[in-house]
Amino acid sequence: MTPTSVYDFEARRIDGEPVSLSEFRGKVLLIVNTASQCGFTPQFAGLEALYRKYADRGMAVVGFPSNQFGHQDPGSNEEIGAFCTRNYGVSFPMMEKIEVNGANAAPLYKWLVKEAPGFLGSTAIKWNFTKFLIGKDGQVVRRYAPLDKPESLAADIEAALAA
Repeated sequence: MTPTSVYDFEARRIDGEPVSLSEFRGKVLLIVNTASQCGFTPQFAGLEALYRKYADRGMAVVGFPSNQFGHQDPGSNEEIGAFCTRNYGVSFPMMEKIEVNGANAAPLYKWLVKEAPGFLGSTAIKWNFTKFLIGKDGQVVRRYAPLDKPESLAADIEAALAA
C-alpha cells in the first residue's frame, strides 16, 4: 500500500508502546527529529512552549530522537525520555529513536522527505531538529530547517489550525 497521509504510519512511543499516527487525525502536527546532545537541543523548550500554547486548539508536537548526526543522541530510549522531561519539561509525545536517512530510515521519514524535499530538492534530512508541519488532513504543509526556531513557526501553525 502506498501511503497517502501521515495517518498511514505507525511508530513506537519512547516507552515502546505502538501508536498509529491516525490517533492524531484532525490535528495539526509538528514532527521533529531530535537529539539530546546537539547545539539545537535547547529547541526542546520552544517546542514544548508551542505544544502548551496550541494543544487545546488541536496541535501536537511529535519528537523522533535520532543518533544519525554526530552521534548526538547515544542514550537509550529511557535515558532520552528522562533527559527531555528533566531538562525541558517535555510533555509532548516522544517516540522511540529512529533513523531518518538512508536504507534503514523509518518509513514515515522516507515519506516526509518525498512530500517536502529540502533545499534544492534534497531528500535527505540535513541535521537534528528538522521540522515538518502537517495539516489537519495529514498532508505536509511545510518543511523547516534546524535553524528555524520553534517560535518562528507560530504564524504557520495558526494558519494550519484555522484551515
